[in-house]
Amino acid sequence: MTEPKKYRKRPVTIEAMRLPERYPEGVDPSSDGYARNLQAARVYGWVAEHIGTVSPPCDDEPGNGADSGVTIDPADGCLVIRTLEGDMKAELGDWIIRGVQGEFYPIKESIFMETYEEVSDDGQ
Repeated sequence: MTEPKKYRKRPVTIEAMRLPERYPEGVDPSSDGYARNLQAARVYGWVAEHIGTVSPPCDDEPGNGADSGVTIDPADGCLVIRTLEGDMKAELGDWIIRGVQGEFYPIKESIFMETYEEVSDDGQ
């Protein structure tokens, strides 16, 4: 092959949950902080239920411990998902995807919206 060819993603159905967004400038966090914390806890629990947790977070050397899991970075409170490619940090507003092989990873809102559309429970 001397020239690049074009490819299209196969249509696959994934599961996803979104972390709550950051508070807008000037908004009092106490207005809905509890609901945001509950949503973040639901996302964390969903990932942990499927791939477990890891410890210590973010600072152990590659190959030292589990090759998958989820934790919270104590430095900034971000969700960190351990994958075979390394630790991936999910920031507020990111989507967390469970792929076709059960793998989890974060994806930015703009990329998620360009790549995926919501489907019904029957996959349609």
